[in-house]
Amino acid sequence: MDRRNFIKIVATGAVALFLGGCVNSSAENKSASAESKITSGGAKMKIVVINSSPHSETQSTSRYLAQKFIEGAKSAGHEIFTFDAANEETHPCRGCDTCGMDGPCIFDDAIENKLMPKMLEADLLVLVTPLYYFGMSAQLKTIVDRFYSRTERLHRKKSLLLATAWNTADWTMTALQTHYETLVKYMQWENIGAVYGVGCGYRSAVESSKFADDSYKIGASL
Repeated sequence: MDRRNFIKIVATGAVALFLGGCVNSSAENKSASAESKITSGGAKMKIVVINSSPHSETQSTSRYLAQKFIEGAKSAGHEIFTFDAANEETHPCRGCDTCGMDGPCIFDDAIENKLMPKMLEADLLVLVTPLYYFGMSAQLKTIVDRFYSRTERLHRKKSLLLATAWNTADWTMTALQTHYETLVKYMQWENIGAVYGVGCGYRSAVESSKFADDSYKIGASL
């Protein structure tokens, strides 16, 4: 099968999107919205978008996918809260269990005070990351580990992953995809999909890519 035109159904109502790379994104491809048939039934959703790239809004490739998703979601009338995991004050989970998995966390930081209240009331959590050594960024992993303080209360939400990588090998996103799908299973989330932007090593490439279009369409289709 030609990897440049590969769309893999990863769960009911969810899609993972791959192309041969941003520079080859003109290859024919079904849209995310057409394939996944994602819908909120017309209801306004509360969406939390967690950016984790240390690069700026004008340089980051993963942040660009998030921007396009947000544009689409806003066009559909949904409420968006964004959190900058790379530039807020955050601390990694210490595994102390003081929270008892139901808060509060011992750290009085941006995760506890800004992000957690929004995540608890959110309908959809959007995880956004560059690929670092074939996994999510340390900044995003810090957030994920802090889910522990409200584990049960963060269950049964909808989720989406947006990721970019320089590599174009067919195994580039394998470890990240497995991690994400395992997280979805454990958190009992409804996975609405993932966009894996391989070959997106620089901003101009992702801006002209199908990955950008698909991120927008997912947001607009909610």
